[in-house]
Amino acid sequence: MLHAMIMAGGSGTRFWPASRKLNPKQLLNLTGQRSMIQSTADRLSGLCPLENLLIVTNQSLVEPIAKQLPEVPRESIIGEPAKRDTAPCVGLAAALIAARDPEATMVVMPADHVIGPDDVFQDALNHAAELVEEDPSRIVTFGIKPSYPAEAFGYIERDGEALAQKRLPSFSVNRFREKPDLETAKKFLEAGSFYWNSGIFVWKVKTILTALQEFQPAMSAHIDTIASTIDTPQFADTLQREFTAIEGTSIDYAVMEKHENVMVVEAPFQWDDLGNWSAIPRLQGVDESGNTIDGDHIGIDTENSLVRTENGHLIVTIGMKDCIVVHTPTATLVADKNQEQAIKQVVAELENRGLDQYL
Repeated sequence: MLHAMIMAGGSGTRFWPASRKLNPKQLLNLTGQRSMIQSTADRLSGLCPLENLLIVTNQSLVEPIAKQLPEVPRESIIGEPAKRDTAPCVGLAAALIAARDPEATMVVMPADHVIGPDDVFQDALNHAAELVEEDPSRIVTFGIKPSYPAEAFGYIERDGEALAQKRLPSFSVNRFREKPDLETAKKFLEAGSFYWNSGIFVWKVKTILTALQEFQPAMSAHIDTIASTIDTPQFADTLQREFTAIEGTSIDYAVMEKHENVMVVEAPFQWDDLGNWSAIPRLQGVDESGNTIDGDHIGIDTENSLVRTENGHLIVTIGMKDCIVVHTPTATLVADKNQEQAIKQVVAELENRGLDQYL
């Protein structure tokens, strides 16, 4: 049976000041009427029953997520006791699913991607599940056909010809590549055999747990200890102790780059990794002056700028070009688009100064 896990533990610091520790990117309405995590859950509606949906986040976000997704059983929202990257998150979720359904096929996806249309996405997941059923040792991921030489995404290099008689182009993976510099990204684009790494996976729970045992034995041992206490009074304490003891790493490094039977399906759906404020104009479009406006705004001689405000607060911009202006009740960001990467420095400086009320 198909189960799905949403990874929802990110902090989204690149979306400061809208994104905060207790209200990070995945809980924000950045592209529509629903938050990122609500849209992700909506995308799975009808594909698997709610009781087969698992959300893994950090402990401070369990209640905010439960409030946004009241239809999801409370026990299906798991709080990690420490931030340990995606491999331990995946391992914990796989162990929890395997305890209920040892033969389960598992879908893994982040909470903060923009994907559509939903029916095309679900059809692609069903195709990936069929590939896994055909060969249970397979790990399947989705590659996004690149439209420009992106430096912000990891890449997947496909190998050889597509599998015959498959309704979606499906290839063996040659190797995974880290985020490249611009010149390397241009070469990837020209080669035509590289995809952006979507971070969406489909596999048997048995397969991923076996892979973690093979490639990450220390991590797997902690996961096994946690699994041994599922549905017992000792589970919470064991999770706290064992998960915190894990040395964190990404699922790409832990398994994907090492496993011998990985396939990539060319994604037929639209996809965007909402990485920073610059992604918003790409998704929402711009007006005749190149501006993307969300909220009350008057612009005079304002071009190619993003303005976001809330609660009826008016922003007026005069003589501004290539700027980002984001207003919240307690903090306002005004930045040159070309300096957007410095937002992470702002967050670090707030931490250094102990200004937690702005984090």
